[in-house]
Amino acid sequence: MPKMKTNSSAKKRFSVTGTGKIKRKHAFKSHILTKKTTKGKRALTKSGLVHERDMNNIKFLLAM
Repeated sequence: MPKMKTNSSAKKRFSVTGTGKIKRKHAFKSHILTKKTTKGKRALTKSGLVHERDMNNIKFLLAM
């Protein structure tokens, strides 16, 4: 069997924490920022965690 390949787009978007959770960035912060509040834009800057229901799919893409 050949080796499992890591999905290139996934390895750029996600990173694994020390406890095994998967970290992600928030979307909707690249353009059309004039109609968004300052508080909302600041909240989108912070990183979040992948939901537990999506973990298996992301781990498959990361070949974990």
